[in-house]
Amino acid sequence: MRVPKMRVRVCGVGSYLPKRVLTNTELSRSLDTSDEWIRVRTGIRQRHIAADDECTSDLALHASRAALGQSSRSVDEIDAIVLATTTPENTFPATAARLQHKLGISRSIPCHDVQAVCAGFVFALHSAWNMLLLGQVRCVLVVGSEIYSRSIIDWQDRSTCVLFGDGAGAFILESIEEDAFSKNPCGYILDVMTSTDGSFYDMLYIDGGAGSSTNVGHLKMNGSVVFREGIAKMANSVTELLSRNNLRAEDISLLVPHQANQRIMDGVARKLGVLQERVVSTVGEHGNISAATIPAALSHACAEGMVKRGDLIAITAMGGGFSWGGALIRW
Repeated sequence: MRVPKMRVRVCGVGSYLPKRVLTNTELSRSLDTSDEWIRVRTGIRQRHIAADDECTSDLALHASRAALGQSSRSVDEIDAIVLATTTPENTFPATAARLQHKLGISRSIPCHDVQAVCAGFVFALHSAWNMLLLGQVRCVLVVGSEIYSRSIIDWQDRSTCVLFGDGAGAFILESIEEDAFSKNPCGYILDVMTSTDGSFYDMLYIDGGAGSSTNVGHLKMNGSVVFREGIAKMANSVTELLSRNNLRAEDISLLVPHQANQRIMDGVARKLGVLQERVVSTVGEHGNISAATIPAALSHACAEGMVKRGDLIAITAMGGGFSWGGALIRW
């Protein structure tokens, strides 16, 4: 019996940002900073903050419904959920299980969380991509959802608190057989790569956790190292993907980097030789929403008509660990 060769297609994207907006000016009233200081160093103008009654799975639910609404799939067709988050609702069970229930999926399907901080969505995408290529499932919901504002941010630490916000983004992925794909070759994932170097563990971390202390802890960062390595590792991930797919940087129609800091994104684009007008930037509107930034940024690009059929989209991210990765999508 012939085992069909599979392709994986992105058939829906969606995002959600909480209603409450916290501007730089508001932050400056309780912090030794200013709108100009933040914008010049980061490009961030504001961030969104989850309401008191919103949890990580609530943000994920809104983004998932938006992605489903854009896709050709219904919630009943979802065969697995992979949710990337650094801010789960509980240490266990997985927030993906909570999302499954809120979506109304009553049948048993695999649902799990992925933790690779800001690179989490790429790691989740990699996991889902492999499940689909192997034919284990036919449709996977991949989500990044974060609420950094509630506990892990020290709102008195000017070097970190101005960077982060809350939000969620999602992809609907489906597998199709090669024969069917050849008749409609669009929206497919060419390649995904992920990597980690634990020697940078203490450069970006939370100084607490269930296995090491009695508190949740706060985010700590060596900004200069994160800046340098973020540019290098994100650019290198895209270069590696292009090389192993016989493509060049000039072939990239849109670069969607992790929305951490405008200066880092500019550095990645320069290192790759990608023109600024081909870089999707939404960081000014929502700050760094960690695992949610890439799907949220691509969702924005789609809504604004920036993505056309046949475009080559490169995504890339780096987070604590350091963990990093990227993907190429032929839209």
